[in-house]
Amino acid sequence: MKLFSLLLTAALALAGCAGPTTMQSSTTPQALPPGQLAAGKTEVLWLGQASVRITTPGGKVIMIDPWLTSNPKTPASFKQLPALGKIDLILVTHGHFDHFADAPALARMHRAPMYGPAGMSQTVSTLGILPAELAPHFGKGGTIAPFGPAGPRITAVRAEHSSELAYKNPATGKEEVHVGGEPVSFIVEMENGFKIWHMGDTAVFGDMRMIGEMYKPDVVLIPIGGHFVMNPADAAMAVRDLIKPRFAIPIHFGTTPQLAGTPAQFDAALGNTGPRMLLLEPGQKFDF
Repeated sequence: MKLFSLLLTAALALAGCAGPTTMQSSTTPQALPPGQLAAGKTEVLWLGQASVRITTPGGKVIMIDPWLTSNPKTPASFKQLPALGKIDLILVTHGHFDHFADAPALARMHRAPMYGPAGMSQTVSTLGILPAELAPHFGKGGTIAPFGPAGPRITAVRAEHSSELAYKNPATGKEEVHVGGEPVSFIVEMENGFKIWHMGDTAVFGDMRMIGEMYKPDVVLIPIGGHFVMNPADAAMAVRDLIKPRFAIPIHFGTTPQLAGTPAQFDAALGNTGPRMLLLEPGQKFDF
């Protein structure tokens, strides 16, 4: 089945798929018309690097780590931010450009709060990048229910990385580096209990096992590119031996030469005893 996923993606790419195409397999439901999510379905759209748009069963749209307008892997149809449609909430795992770049513009466009590491949010509001009401504070171990008790819940958990925030001072024209808080990753629990762990950028750490046992994510969005994040072998060990989700979707690879890890390497390292890898191309999505 792992090989089937790889072959199916290759076939779609050769057929010239662009934009939001839903891949189908024996473990994913039938594709639904755009904007029509059946009760109990969660939509995950990958747009390159760590940029992911999640539509919850209740119709809430959560954008995570939006780097789109200058991302070489984002399909042209999504490089204009209005193409994303409505955004209700933005999550940013850390302050690096390839995760933060388009978050402020989307927050202003939709009047949607941008949650991220508390230190990063403080910097964003202090510098005037966003007003304080659009950059609320949030920290590791904290859980928010931004749409009320019946809506999706988001918990910030550990990531092993760094989080500097680069900023061009409009008064001086000079580039500056500011505090970006400690990096986080996010457990997103849907209205129906389905859980996705967006890992942002991270190395392997032992508490992945504890997080997996505590939250039991169904799907893990895991970086595999290497150099700045886990390589495919490390990522495979993390999901197979520590986290043990049902599905793993590789992200954060192939965007720069340093991110040389590939889904094929990740799939091979998983072997036959790990979770099933679900392979997406940028602009494609799965419905769960």
